[in-house]
Amino acid sequence: MRTHDAAVLEQFDSQARQYLTSAVHSAGPDLERARELVRASLPPRAAIVDVGCGAGHLAFALAPHVARVAAVDPSPGMRAIVESAARERGLANVTPHAAEAAALPFESAVFCAAASRYSAHHWRDVPAALRELRRVLKPGGYLLMIDALGDDSPLVDTHLQALELLRDPSHVRDLTAAQWRAALADAGFAAIEESAWPTRIEFGPWIERMRTPPESAAAIRRLETGAPREVCEALAIDAHGSFTLRTGLFWARAL
Repeated sequence: MRTHDAAVLEQFDSQARQYLTSAVHSAGPDLERARELVRASLPPRAAIVDVGCGAGHLAFALAPHVARVAAVDPSPGMRAIVESAARERGLANVTPHAAEAAALPFESAVFCAAASRYSAHHWRDVPAALRELRRVLKPGGYLLMIDALGDDSPLVDTHLQALELLRDPSHVRDLTAAQWRAALADAGFAAIEESAWPTRIEFGPWIERMRTPPESAAAIRRLETGAPREVCEALAIDAHGSFTLRTGLFWARAL
């Protein structure tokens, strides 16, 4: 029986190229807002760490505005994609590092900002990871968290988490906005800004990107077609299985 960490590597190591070209991951209003926040808040000499960097979209968006980006991911495949894509983009200040969110290979108080995008819902222990991010931040450093949000309705949220897990066995949980606020405060961060956007998930690319087995894809469709009206309306599930979730952005500062 494999561990959760092994499941994460198995799911993502061979899928790096798909994540580099994914429409959901390569664009979005959250990336533009991230650029604006970093430009307005950090000096050009700043060093930042992108935790769970995946194919590097957030690191690439922020790299032109800072001196250095440490792009952290446990997946060798993702790190290789980041290295080659950064080279193709002429971003010599992006450096991949092998690590998990809760055990970063850096000294304390070395980064001006820590960031993560579409990674935290795979973390086994979000509170421990947030404490580790705070550890590597300089006093008063910034934290940027971007991730899919859970739903405040238990009925809707149960269905959303089930869809995510059936599609990707490495999924742990999409936290709600309220859960994020509490987790950030507990880890020693003061919230500055919070925002959210609807993100449309197209069923075909969503399934193909993760190479979800046909039996799991069929189970997802059964769950969707059998969902109560409240769930179908909240997630805007269409006849083809596509649906809408919300992406949340949290900008905070270490106390």
